[in-house]
Amino acid sequence: MSLRQARRYAALLWRWLRAASGDDAYECYRAHHAARHPLEPPMSRRVFYEDAQRRKWSGVSRCC
Repeated sequence: MSLRQARRYAALLWRWLRAASGDDAYECYRAHHAARHPLEPPMSRRVFYEDAQRRKWSGVSRCC
């Protein structure tokens, strides 16, 4: 395996890890927002994080 291939695989792994952990959520939101709502200003990173936490922790969080 060449160094170039190793770097490409490392970059793919890093992108996958960020997507799996949700670390890239704000970047995905910005890309979606730019494509679907170009005339509206996007949320700031802080507001996006607070909104995500509110949605995650509001409501019933139990199995039974």
